[in-house]
Amino acid sequence: MLKKSLRTLLKILYRVEVIGLENYYKAGNRVLIISNHCSFLDPPLLAAFLPDEITFAINTHIAQQWWMKPFLNLATFFPVDPTHPMSLKNLIHYLQHDTKVLIFPEGRISTTGSLMKIYDGTGMVADKSDAMILPIQITGAKYTPFSKLRGIVRLRWFPKITLTIFPPTHIHAQKELTGKNRRKSSGHILADLMAEMQFIASPTRETIFASLLNARHIHGAKHLVAEDLERQPLSYDALITHTLIIGNALKKITQPNENVGVLLPNSSKTLCVVLGLQQQQRVPAMLNFSTGAVGMISACKTAQVKTVLTSRKFVELAKLQNDAMLLSETVELIYLEDLAQTISLTDKLRGAIASKTVTFWHKNDVNPDSAAVILFTSGSEGTPKGVVLSHTNILSNHQQVSARIDFNPNDVILNFLPMFHSFGFTIGTLLPVLNGMKTFFYPTPLHFSIIPEMAYETNATIMFGTNTFLAAYGKKAHPYDFYNLRYVVAGAEKLQDNTRELWSEKFGIRILEGYGATETAPVAAVNTPMDYKVGTVGRLLPRLEYRLESVEGIEDAGRLHLRGANVMLGYLLADGAGQLQPTESIYGKGWYDTGDIVHIDDDGFLYIRGRSKRFAKIGGEMVSLTFVEQLAMQAWEKAHHAVISLPDAKKGEQIILITTQKDATLHELAKKSEGVAAINLPKKILFIDAIPVMATGKTDYVALTKWATT
Repeated sequence: MLKKSLRTLLKILYRVEVIGLENYYKAGNRVLIISNHCSFLDPPLLAAFLPDEITFAINTHIAQQWWMKPFLNLATFFPVDPTHPMSLKNLIHYLQHDTKVLIFPEGRISTTGSLMKIYDGTGMVADKSDAMILPIQITGAKYTPFSKLRGIVRLRWFPKITLTIFPPTHIHAQKELTGKNRRKSSGHILADLMAEMQFIASPTRETIFASLLNARHIHGAKHLVAEDLERQPLSYDALITHTLIIGNALKKITQPNENVGVLLPNSSKTLCVVLGLQQQQRVPAMLNFSTGAVGMISACKTAQVKTVLTSRKFVELAKLQNDAMLLSETVELIYLEDLAQTISLTDKLRGAIASKTVTFWHKNDVNPDSAAVILFTSGSEGTPKGVVLSHTNILSNHQQVSARIDFNPNDVILNFLPMFHSFGFTIGTLLPVLNGMKTFFYPTPLHFSIIPEMAYETNATIMFGTNTFLAAYGKKAHPYDFYNLRYVVAGAEKLQDNTRELWSEKFGIRILEGYGATETAPVAAVNTPMDYKVGTVGRLLPRLEYRLESVEGIEDAGRLHLRGANVMLGYLLADGAGQLQPTESIYGKGWYDTGDIVHIDDDGFLYIRGRSKRFAKIGGEMVSLTFVEQLAMQAWEKAHHAVISLPDAKKGEQIILITTQKDATLHELAKKSEGVAAINLPKKILFIDAIPVMATGKTDYVALTKWATT
């Protein structure tokens, strides 16, 4: 009677929804139920809505708290001390009597809003007892006053709460492992399982605009989410209002599902343009202005773009007048200044009213698997391709990252990576806006002295960048400029040891190196505070499958293929007449061939050996050009280096080192690379004043090869 009354009360107050109850009955009799722990409501919720009598395994200290006393009559409690081996052994024996036990593997209520440390002991209990694991994800309860997130998220008394019950599974560590190693492995498997269930229970099957509306509902209409150098911060209300106004204006000059070029800098206005296009079912094609008129014209032809949105002020400040003139011969340029003149006071009032009522009239009938944006590959090794990402691709990548790294609405992201770069678009721009964080737009990553000042002034807590940019900021910054940073994540190119050491020694900040591609929206793997290993790019994100294709001449590594919800819809190719080429590799449809040669260790950490195109075949042997670059970096740390391969009549290919170290010699490099086979050393050294880089910070190998052969 007490359980039934509690269930009725909770259902009235929190509109509790239970999803997947059939999985509970599939689990059998010997079941270890695991759940995330986000509030004091969690035990009564699970006790009330799970059908049978459940034994709760809870921390001994927590069981003695006064607030637990009222719930002790609702279920059986089994006190557990996670630090005491005998306590866990007793729980294993208890489970072996075919009973249902529920445990919170985090051992405490989350104070971050995301998963916290997962105790290995819970994994060991699951492994040793041979119990079926029944994962349950609680969503919504963290927004109640019964959570520990006051001052971090917007709390309210009666948010909707959902209990998602996942299919039962088993945890089995590798058979050859014993003792502490087996316990650690079991804990790792359990942690991955909990990250996966957090990801799966997250909303990813919706459009970006629908996600924006949901973010406003969660974090509040007045919550500030975007700001730029004009220093006029936008709240959710203001952002949605501006989005609807500009979206309606763009609707009059474009067609549904049309690919519309966007030639604009990092700014709040650009964000509104992008969201306005998406809200009206147009697809923004983000043009890389650093490629010049030729590159942008090529991109427009590839994506069948007829109209490009830009700004006179931006064209003037960026000195793109000639490029804009050449581009206008191929497509129609629409200047935002002219578009603004067509927006009347009535249009603005209509937009303001619509933003208040949009939740009621907005239709969610747009397929979340439809195109949300077109980005273009860097072209660092060839002709750029159009990468088509869906709404689900982008939202899935957000939730995959959030399942591994805790973000919260107090975070401020300093976003200087351009929006035509996948890192800058998906992670620097949309991740914070759709998840309650604030993003501060800075128009260029090349102001090495100013950006550290901006981090200091904006109280930035998170930065994303490339090794090239982070190294430059580290050298220019005052030791206190980055005092407030919680996370610095590096991607797009290998993080050099001297950059990592500089940030660690000068600022006390550990850079988290990650890995990805435009095609994976973009993050595929990342080091985190809980899973970190120097020299790697971290572990693959939840629900991202991989295969390693063997490569002739390379041992203990393979060509990486990926499949997951964040993998692109497909390519638009220069000779493809605007037709989407769906993602496919040798492993079938939906698989993406990264072209990267990687090694994955027993703990799941990725070691990048190099690009498949960044290997030279010399006398039948495969040599990593990236490895040769590392040798040069170790020999001359303060210089910049790049390695290319050129045809060779005798050996097939020859390795060329291009460096800014004017006194570099082959003899000195060989001397400083003791133990390295001669085949891994360059045949020739060329000197250059500065290594050319692209706007994304990547080395421009195409330009270097042309330079070396002319």
